[in-house]
Amino acid sequence: MNTEINKHPHRRYNILTGEWILVSPHRTKRPWQGKTEKNSKEERETYDPSCYLCPGNSRAGGETNPNYEGAHSFENDFPALLTEAPVKDFENGLLKAEAETGICKVVCFSPDHSLTLPLMEVKDITEVVGLWKKEYLDLGNKNNINYVQIFENKGSMMGCSNPHPHGQIWSQKSIPTEILKKSKHFKDYWNENKSSLLGDYLKQELELNERILAQNEHFVALIPYWAVWPYETMIIPRKHYQHIGQLNTAEEKAFAEIIKKLTIKYDNLFETSFPYSSGIHQIPTDGKAYPEWHFHMSFYPPLLRSATVKKFMVGYEMFAGPQRDITAEQAANNLNELSDIHYLKQ
Repeated sequence: MNTEINKHPHRRYNILTGEWILVSPHRTKRPWQGKTEKNSKEERETYDPSCYLCPGNSRAGGETNPNYEGAHSFENDFPALLTEAPVKDFENGLLKAEAETGICKVVCFSPDHSLTLPLMEVKDITEVVGLWKKEYLDLGNKNNINYVQIFENKGSMMGCSNPHPHGQIWSQKSIPTEILKKSKHFKDYWNENKSSLLGDYLKQELELNERILAQNEHFVALIPYWAVWPYETMIIPRKHYQHIGQLNTAEEKAFAEIIKKLTIKYDNLFETSFPYSSGIHQIPTDGKAYPEWHFHMSFYPPLLRSATVKKFMVGYEMFAGPQRDITAEQAANNLNELSDIHYLKQ
């Protein structure tokens, strides 16, 4: 790649959404005089009697958790979506609304309150992957569930209300905007080339080897060329799979290995429990065929300069479009220089 592009302002195109991002690498030289915070080095016990996600404890909604010993899921006590929608669709001139229904679930990754994904064993992360797979298939087979979104908000910086290792699944009647945007570009490319958009992109990334972070027989982790967040990453299956329900046992373990390796890199970058929002994008569950789709998992972390300095989406980003200072290649180099052993175990 032209090295000059890493020195001067330019725009990069997101092949999945059709959107552009402004990249301003020269701004990394500016002095920082903004907000700083102390890095929290909180140590948690393996069991917290006040935690509503720990085994055997009462939840906020009044239910009692079973004494689960591995990955565990349950319906959210305070869901964003409900199975019944008493409101009716509404349209009055330029004012429009429609009823939305769905099922929201919580996925506890481990009974151990002190853990996070990078500190868990591969076999235990594999169990989480297996539960994601089961929930995707089970929820997707229900009537009026046309999309299943699996995600995790890690850390208080990302709005996580409970430090117990967990994620969420929101399944709903409508297909979300991000999925509709990606579906269009997947389909347009498929119709023109009769091949997977992400599959062909992955081949090019592997050839260039400029943004690759980790890989094994079945998965590759990289920083997308069009990444918005400073250390945004994506995990892509080598095979052209539309959803995680297609993974076999070996592939589930390989997925877990890549997740662990990537999140260890994150924690090692600033020697902190690295915050992020992660999510899996895969085909809708509306019964239609989506041969063009290629499922993937993205991580959007806010940290930029240290464990306490965040990248805020403000100003230009809010009113014009996404912008970043550090390039995808610089971010990849920073992560690739780090150890594969978690800093707490070195």
